[in-house]
Amino acid sequence: MAKKIAPKKEDRKDDLKRRREAPLVTPSDLAPKAARDIAGGMNGILADVFALYLKTKTFHWHMSGPYFRDYHLLLDEQSDQIYAMTDPIAERIRKLGGQTLRSIGHIARTQRILDNDAEYVEPSDMLAELCEDNKSLSTRLREAHDVCDEGQDIATASLIENWIDETERRTWFLFEAGRPTDATGR
Repeated sequence: MAKKIAPKKEDRKDDLKRRREAPLVTPSDLAPKAARDIAGGMNGILADVFALYLKTKTFHWHMSGPYFRDYHLLLDEQSDQIYAMTDPIAERIRKLGGQTLRSIGHIARTQRILDNDAEYVEPSDMLAELCEDNKSLSTRLREAHDVCDEGQDIATASLIENWIDETERRTWFLFEAGRPTDATGR
């Protein structure tokens, strides 16, 4: 029996480098371009969802005024729902063979929902801003759904449909909670 020779240190380093740089090869029946396009779109969605989560949670923490309890609980519930989207989005990207966001900096470079770093925001302005942000997210989810339809990715499209419904519900609740006291909505 032949004696096995251990690989040289340089060979081991080269092998490790090659493995680190190797692309993901996730088996899929989707066309490679479709998978790349869908994963790219979903990374944008993931960044927006993280930004919306943090803004919603921050407004929850800084809520004040006569409707404090109701708004505080509403935003807590909504932030939990938004955060619950993150793992399924990231895992879907990975199932498609894509790379997900890697850091807060990556999120900041990718997000389209704007941060609000103001020291104080009126409760009515918080609700209005979150309402608009959720409407923007619905629009972007629909755009991603179109890309999924083009690429025949039924699984991602199905997830997106549920997220659109949840996002529309959040928009509705925020709109109704922020209505003027005359109840006309104008």
